[in-house]
Amino acid sequence: MAKVVVSPPREREHSPMKLSLSKVPLPPGWHASVQRTVLCAISLAHLSLVQARGWCADSRIARVRLKAENDRLRTENAQLRAISRIKDARMAKVPAANRPHYAPQERLEILALRAAASWDAATCARIFQVAAATIASWTRRLDEGGEAALLELPVPVNKLPECYAVVVAQLRALLPAMGKTRIAQLLTKAGASISASTVKRIQDRKRRPKPPSPPVPVSPPPVPERPQYLGIRAKRPHHVWNVDLTLVPLVGRFFTGWFPFSVPQCWPFYWWVGGVLDQYSRAVMAKAVFRTQPSSAEVCRMLDRGVVRAGRGPAHIITDQGAQFQGEYRQWCKKVGAKPRFGAVGSSASIAVLERFWRSMKDECFRVIHVPHALHAMRAELDAYVVWYNEHRPHQSFRGLTPKERLDGAELPAPGKSGGSARTEPRAPPVLVVTKFRGREHLPIVELRQAA
Repeated sequence: MAKVVVSPPREREHSPMKLSLSKVPLPPGWHASVQRTVLCAISLAHLSLVQARGWCADSRIARVRLKAENDRLRTENAQLRAISRIKDARMAKVPAANRPHYAPQERLEILALRAAASWDAATCARIFQVAAATIASWTRRLDEGGEAALLELPVPVNKLPECYAVVVAQLRALLPAMGKTRIAQLLTKAGASISASTVKRIQDRKRRPKPPSPPVPVSPPPVPERPQYLGIRAKRPHHVWNVDLTLVPLVGRFFTGWFPFSVPQCWPFYWWVGGVLDQYSRAVMAKAVFRTQPSSAEVCRMLDRGVVRAGRGPAHIITDQGAQFQGEYRQWCKKVGAKPRFGAVGSSASIAVLERFWRSMKDECFRVIHVPHALHAMRAELDAYVVWYNEHRPHQSFRGLTPKERLDGAELPAPGKSGGSARTEPRAPPVLVVTKFRGREHLPIVELRQAA
């Protein structure tokens, strides 16, 4: 059994004690799974902190809200420091000659951080695990130019193909789930003529070509016959609405086997989000955020907001067979003249378009940002995403049209073309500009402007 290594008192007073759990001997009679127990205890402590922080973040007192935000930022800062320390310790084991080199843009960014933090060469070298002479060499060679420059700036360019490459890289970084067709449709709506194959060539420009493999004659597998869809099809706006609820987690995912089943599905661990989607245009007509599983009355109030926005009720409304869609909900459908339809138990095919919206919402919004604990902040984030989704996000099923354009009666473009206004040849090289919708990095808006 290993012994506990204790530092001398003088050294322990000036440096934090780092004690590994594997070096601590177990007291007599303790179970051998104490390390697993420690991890489970840390998870429970995290849950209790999340609950307290959520209560503070939703408080009416500004000082309490600031305290919760300060506590969250301090926790994230401590976690990032621990992650950086672990990675640095692993990289330090690699000989300096075998470590990967920094790219020219990264070198210039390192020098910019050094200037902003007033680091000396030794401090900067220790942080980024290079030699102090390397930092000095980078500083001496700042003004080098050309293709072989040691340091480079991400200089904006005016050439149209290079401009496309810059914007495609930005969109891929902002929304990794965005494919080549979505990117091409988004750029086409901005006024730039580009195809999905061109986007793919831009993405593959720096990739090494794979050697061609000899063709192997393989008989094509039989194509299974797709079952015929017997549900109702939307023929016009507000003909068919889909209504559903989903859960947005606040505390992420847990690795222990008894999580997250022991966590109650309510605030401050989950948000309940409801949505009403028009099946014809894929536009979100109404949305709502709830602390707990909503009742039929709350769902009906959400539907009332959708009816006010649309100016009329739907002819058909499709839901699952949840408890919220009984009783008062059926009376609401009778009042507005909508025929309620219910999907099969355990099947999401009946509301597949709304389930697809939930996936897009989580992938493009709530899995790339910190999910707010405060109710007003969560409503603001959901409202920003829904407005961006309806007005600025091209829909692949509509060949690049947005849900709002489809809702307003725009006709689908011809096959092989994307939606957007008529374009004229620019007199000067255009510049594609990516802006942030309401200041949010994960909601890009692409515009085409003329270079000065």
